Amino acid sequence: MPSRSPKFRPEAWLATIAMIAICGISLGNVIVRYATDASFAFTEEFSVFCLVVLTFAGAAVAARHNQHIRIELIEHYLPPWACKVVFVLQWLAGITVVGIMTWYGSTFAWQEYQWESLSPGLGLPNWIYVIWLPLLSVAIIIRMTQNLIDRLRGKTDPEAIHES
Repeated sequence: MPSRSPKFRPEAWLATIAMIAICGISLGNVIVRYATDASFAFTEEFSVFCLVVLTFAGAAVAARHNQHIRIELIEHYLPPWACKVVFVLQWLAGITVVGIMTWYGSTFAWQEYQWESLSPGLGLPNWIYVIWLPLLSVAIIIRMTQNLIDRLRGKTDPEAIHES
């Protein structure tokens, strides 16, 4: 009988936490602004940070579930061996783009650390915000690779586990 075991997907949890934080920060700021005609100084800075985390963590989740935008029409008309070639080419294109993003994101985070740059709103070290770009880019690469392996094996549901 097939059974499903829950998967621990840190990027899914991270995206959820980021979304909850954005909602909480925004709601709190609206309430305070309405009640006092003033607003919290940190809301924009943290909201933008959480939005970037949400975007990249969500991209990792989408990569794992084969949900990124692409043209699938050609996949439906190719023989299985040619589909596998297309899968690998798609993976290579994605890895190239995200790999470049990882490289430049890492370089940027390192420079922010070396220069001791501070954020304009709260004066926190900028590298704390920027380090998430290369870290989550690596998560996207890992999930894209897992998805490629599943697609090459013919699995359509990457989350299904069938035990005998």
